Amino acid sequence: MLKNDPLKNVLYINLSRNSFHIEDRSDVFEERLGGVGAGIKLLLEECPKGCDPFSPENPIIFAVGPLNALFPVASKTTVLFKSPHTGNLGESHCGGRSAIAMRLAGYGAMVIKGKSDYPVYIAIHEDGVHFRDASSLWGMKSSFTVGRVIREREKGEGLRTIMRIGRAGEKLVTYAGVITESYRHFGRLGLGAVFGSKNLKAIIISGRRSLPVENARLYKEVYNHIFNEATRSEAMKKYHDLGTQSNINPLAKKGALPVRNLQQIGLDEMKKISGESFAEHFLGRRLACSHCPVGCIHLAALREPYEDEPYFYKTSMISYDYEPTYALGTMLGISDASVFLKLMDEVEILGIDAVSTGVVLAWATEAYQKKLIGKRETMGLEPKWGDGETYMKMVRKIVNQPNEFYRALAKGVDYASNIYGGREFALAFGGNEMPGYHTGHGCYLGFLIGARHGHLDNAGYSIDEKAYERKEEIEPEDMVDRLIKEEKWRQVLSSLVVCFFARRIYVPDVVISALRVAGFDLSQDELQNIGDRIYKDKFNFKIREGFSVDNLRLPERIFQTPSSLGALKRDYFSKALSYFKKILLELK
Repeated sequence: MLKNDPLKNVLYINLSRNSFHIEDRSDVFEERLGGVGAGIKLLLEECPKGCDPFSPENPIIFAVGPLNALFPVASKTTVLFKSPHTGNLGESHCGGRSAIAMRLAGYGAMVIKGKSDYPVYIAIHEDGVHFRDASSLWGMKSSFTVGRVIREREKGEGLRTIMRIGRAGEKLVTYAGVITESYRHFGRLGLGAVFGSKNLKAIIISGRRSLPVENARLYKEVYNHIFNEATRSEAMKKYHDLGTQSNINPLAKKGALPVRNLQQIGLDEMKKISGESFAEHFLGRRLACSHCPVGCIHLAALREPYEDEPYFYKTSMISYDYEPTYALGTMLGISDASVFLKLMDEVEILGIDAVSTGVVLAWATEAYQKKLIGKRETMGLEPKWGDGETYMKMVRKIVNQPNEFYRALAKGVDYASNIYGGREFALAFGGNEMPGYHTGHGCYLGFLIGARHGHLDNAGYSIDEKAYERKEEIEPEDMVDRLIKEEKWRQVLSSLVVCFFARRIYVPDVVISALRVAGFDLSQDELQNIGDRIYKDKFNFKIREGFSVDNLRLPERIFQTPSSLGALKRDYFSKALSYFKKILLELK
């Protein structure tokens, strides 16, 4: 890396003492590039074995990479921590302005430990780190209001990021998220709850640094190539035009769209919440993350009359994507776009992960129908498919936790089903609620063996979809090999840190050229070796914290509802997991 690149600087913050210091960690970035590579290395250093996720000793590690603020679509920040939701590796990625602000503030990573005696937010500016009293923000109803207050109080407008939690994080809902710039999130695995456990309400970062490059001519050539690919090629067109919401109709057609807690797949009525329908009836605006020309953030304009003023309307701008629409729409049997958007808005206000929330509510609905729970547990509410008003009331109760049932829901579907039953239709993998794909063996195997137990670890759903198109049968061992190969390459992309939407642009040759501009002279083999080491680091952490293939669970429901590739087979998973277990033994 370049000697004068501020990427090497790691900011260490101790909330217990309201203190900070900066260390030169060139070693970490030269070995692991940045992003998740640097983050997992620092997590292994800073997180004590067996650490309680709500302990002051659980570190929050934000990290960016060498391509952030230099190249288009390199716009993500990564964060690593021990997840209160799964009790193991927590990893989340977020766009917005977070990566650019952190990079231009002069840091490659931040390590936050300790616990404040009172609510605080951290303000990181060029003149240092400030610990502000956030007592007046704690308990505030809307996460949007929190952002507005901090925005008006702090400097650095236009070049800053504001990360904050809502009430869900304060109340330690284990799948609470962190909101940035109103419409982006560190969503999954409970970072918001870790913030809350530290009495940390928000972080604001601003910076105005310039970054060095190795070769100005090469920089221009590589930049123009990436920019042109992002704006003129078909690779990113889908994300700009309809966004990931465009997945609804194709998945429904293939028989891979989960509906009503995966009791059904791909109903025609779900076309009402497809990307095409939203673009025609609700799309109000497109936004982009900093240094990204694509504009994949789609905002719906929801127009509602005031109750007492029939000729006066309020318009709410609500972000939508495929995953939240699956979880809060199709999984709950909601096909009315307005009903979905109101529920989505409530989830955003409270600062709770949309995917986990939807899957939890879907399980609760079916558990109520099967009389595993009743009005005593729900406090008089009767969850029914498509009933957005009841679901909004339940979401508020999950956050406020007025009884044992809602306290259980606040810990996720795996936990709640252990207490109340219904394990066979509790759709969690490795403790994390399922993403929106019922494509075949690849997606579920990917959820199980991925480092975060999510679809973006290794894109198993994509392998299934290609097999569907080619009418290909993939053997269990071959499937595992493909998943691991993809996941290892994604360690490189998420160390740079590149948005996965641009994975077809940032191919190895382009990555090598871009890294040369940032002072890294690496071959394709050396890049792959870095990906291998990061993958190994992640699973060393996971195994250290109790991960075992033998403890992985497959819900019965996935075998009951045929996927796009037909009925799933238990024997297939048994062979694949046995093979994966042998691979893990070789990693040690």
